[in-house]
Amino acid sequence: MRLLHTSDWHLGRAFHRVNMLEAQAEFIGHLVTTVREHAVDAVVVSGDVYDRAVPPLAAVELFDDALHRLADLGVPTVMISGNHDSARRLGVGAGLIDRAGIHLRTEPSAVGTPVMLADAHGDIAFYGLPYLEPALVKDEFAVGKAGHEAVLAAAMDRVRADLATRARGTRSVVLAHAFVTGGRPSDSERDITVGGVAAVPAGVFDGVDYVALGHLHGCQTLTERVRYSGSPLAYSFSETEHRKSMWLVDLAADGSVTAERLDCPVPRPLARVRGTLEDLLADPELTRHEGSWVEATLTDAVRPADPMARVSERFPHTLSLVFAPERAPDDPEVSYARRLAGRSEQQIAQDFVAHVRGTEPDEREAAVLREAFDAVRADDAAREVAR
Repeated sequence: MRLLHTSDWHLGRAFHRVNMLEAQAEFIGHLVTTVREHAVDAVVVSGDVYDRAVPPLAAVELFDDALHRLADLGVPTVMISGNHDSARRLGVGAGLIDRAGIHLRTEPSAVGTPVMLADAHGDIAFYGLPYLEPALVKDEFAVGKAGHEAVLAAAMDRVRADLATRARGTRSVVLAHAFVTGGRPSDSERDITVGGVAAVPAGVFDGVDYVALGHLHGCQTLTERVRYSGSPLAYSFSETEHRKSMWLVDLAADGSVTAERLDCPVPRPLARVRGTLEDLLADPELTRHEGSWVEATLTDAVRPADPMARVSERFPHTLSLVFAPERAPDDPEVSYARRLAGRSEQQIAQDFVAHVRGTEPDEREAAVLREAFDAVRADDAAREVAR
């Protein structure tokens, strides 16, 4: 069976101040063309279909168009909800849509109930593991401690238990939305850290033939059987070096996997440029970026006059202007934002305690801070579900 693995469409999301709906519509058209031209047997979409729980109407209309076009091809599609989606909203009408060959899997309780498809060599079970917010599903999976690894392990136990009841030779595909150890994150993914831990080991998914992951926006291979497709479009300048693509996966009769990357359309290339304002305006090496979306970092010791207007004269698609004067790390003028860059909320809070009190928080105090952050995250997730 030939699968097309994609994820993280984030319909309705903007790139800085640029509306990406037109580029997202172009991607949907490319997806449909790819399915047709490459004789794809099934499409898998591993979460974050929308960018937020209550998406704008234009995004819902684009999703509706995508479903109709995929259904018209007669190619089954399996999709799960991600941490940006409202599982309840995305899953509305799932029973009816099932009849059109579009299989929405948004209920945690249904992780052990597969979508069954078949090819010339027999059955293939597709198990959809929607994003599992630990604080909200720990009772469903009867885990003592709410953590990503615990709930995913319990969900996979249900998958393996069901697979064991299937006919010998039944192949299996799991869709999951999670941060798996070894994956490389970018700035555009929402933090899903729980208890100070975000990543789960790839070994959680042992026992199935292919794992189609969503959440991280860079296309990457963790093992030959465990892959991220990444997002089809860039949503932050941290993705400047990403090659946006989908996986074309061939699942053989014996369950072996071969995969090929298929590139997605690029609406406009991204570029990060850095230097003094005068250098950026004069450097001939930067000519190739004049048509790109640009993030310009100015290293001038003193902020220049009208920097955005002057940068935009050469780079008319400049979307982000950053000021980072070249100073020693211990210089008191180093900006607060630069001092916090790359640090988690937990680390920032612990540093604040140390600054105010003069001593680092002990393990018990660090645990209290961690529980507070987890409680806020869980409350935010519960509010989104209840909307």
